[in-house]
Amino acid sequence: MNNIFSSEDKIYVAGHRGMVGSAIVRQLQANGYHNLIVRTHKELDLMDNNAVFAFFADVQPRHVFLAAAKVGGIVANNSYPADFIYQNLVIQNNIIHASYLHDVAKLLFLGSSCIYPKHSLQPIKEEYLLSDYLESTNEPYAVAKIAGIKMCNAYNRQYGTNYMSVMPTNLFGPGDSYDLDTSHVVPALIRKMHEAKISKSDHVVVWGTGNPRREFLYSEDLADACVYLMKNVDHSDTGEVINIGVGVDISIRELAELIAKVIGFSGNLIFDDTKPDGTPRKLLDVSRLTKLGWQAKTSLKDGIHKTYENFLMMDQNFMPKSVLSN
Repeated sequence: MNNIFSSEDKIYVAGHRGMVGSAIVRQLQANGYHNLIVRTHKELDLMDNNAVFAFFADVQPRHVFLAAAKVGGIVANNSYPADFIYQNLVIQNNIIHASYLHDVAKLLFLGSSCIYPKHSLQPIKEEYLLSDYLESTNEPYAVAKIAGIKMCNAYNRQYGTNYMSVMPTNLFGPGDSYDLDTSHVVPALIRKMHEAKISKSDHVVVWGTGNPRREFLYSEDLADACVYLMKNVDHSDTGEVINIGVGVDISIRELAELIAKVIGFSGNLIFDDTKPDGTPRKLLDVSRLTKLGWQAKTSLKDGIHKTYENFLMMDQNFMPKSVLSN
């Protein structure tokens, strides 16, 4: 099978409206790939097995980016565990198997660093997968993503496919969700601090103790890494899974202070230790990716600036120039 990733090939991006999928579309277009295939949920329900198979039979994509998933933060994972495991399993099963049936040359499956054990050695190497217990708050989502990794690997072994699984660290960037019931920590803090600044509140409540350490990757950098891997690397080069991150972490307290500075919020930060902290530390070992020739380009501060500008543009009532701070 010819697995060359050509600009003339049909490329299907599943989940193109999400933060990751939309970033991948922009990155592909910037690199001269314009034969892109996308479908909205209304046009194609990825939970519908027959619809997915019919779509692949009709369109015959050459390559697939599997960025479609049900995602959310601690609150969402705690509240909807059944939805997280069921929907993610069904979506990825449908797309991976349809890709095999219709001779997709290369597929890139996006997971999450939450697949690794709660008390994993740090930094986390790819081989630590399934070496210990998962974090309970996002276990259903993590199990679904691990199943996707194992499915890609099994198809590679049995059918000779070229499916890669990439595990990004914590992501943020344009197109993120700012719903406080479902969002991740960066967009949640951006919204909370912006609203506190506008309302002239003297404090913002941050979930947890502020002590856990996390690594954060700007979504545009992730997209750059994904396109780079599809262009230059095969699954045999990455192993069962490959980490994508920056190789540096920061405490949630330090993150909150940085976001407050970017937004210009000068009130107090109150850390609510009655709320769960999640995994104590989660830092990826990215040496395998570095050896393959890719490194992140955007600093955390610059990424937060760009993300805040995007947040402000999402609502015409916000005035970016007047509220952005150095």
